[in-house]
Amino acid sequence: MRLLTHNMLASNVRGATTGYPLKLEASNWCTKEVELNADFIRGLLPKIDWRALVATTRALGLPDLLPDEQPPEEEIFAKGAADVEGSAIRRIHHALLEIHVQQGSLTCPDTNRSFPIDKGIPNMMLHEDEV
Repeated sequence: MRLLTHNMLASNVRGATTGYPLKLEASNWCTKEVELNADFIRGLLPKIDWRALVATTRALGLPDLLPDEQPPEEEIFAKGAADVEGSAIRRIHHALLEIHVQQGSLTCPDTNRSFPIDKGIPNMMLHEDEV
């Protein structure tokens, strides 16, 4: 499961008010290189909950990957930034698309219901009494 997916998921368990953001606990994760597409990142950024993304990278033990505040677009999309190792767009791309959680769980902040992640796939199925 990519962190992009995590950033979009919410719990629909009965009793959850927002069900977001889900707390990620990863027992196994890896990185897989993906070609950077600046236009894709540009279209995606307005949909991303920055604070949730930062909290998730820190929970994975990557405290310096992303800054507390989202960098300004001028910095992210500056001419040639995509070619510079360690640039804002490269770090955002890495966080959203190259980090893959293989095993772990997602926990609803409202109900503490845990959803397993197995082989990179989050199982968000609810039991009959949770609907």
